[in-house]
Amino acid sequence: MKILIALVLCSLAVYVTSDAALDSQPAEDALALEEGLFMVKDEASAVVRQKRAAGHLSLTQLESLREVCESNVACEHMMDTNGIIAAYNAYYGPIPY
Repeated sequence: MKILIALVLCSLAVYVTSDAALDSQPAEDALALEEGLFMVKDEASAVVRQKRAAGHLSLTQLESLREVCESNVACEHMMDTNGIIAAYNAYYGPIPY
């Protein structure tokens, strides 16, 4: 008898969590959910901005970072020990390009 009760409870739990129970939602809710899943590529690129990896900076960009960092003695010292990317990020924030 305990096994039968356990089987009934398990089957009820499976039914409640399955798609059969979710199909009873109104069509309006399903459409509202689908509209929020996709967006135009231009909107997506504005929301999720691609950042360049530090290794892909040109020599001109690295030189401009170095010039900015050389004006600060602490940044210049960190640049000599940890590199220009780490020093610029520590003192001036993320690289603007």
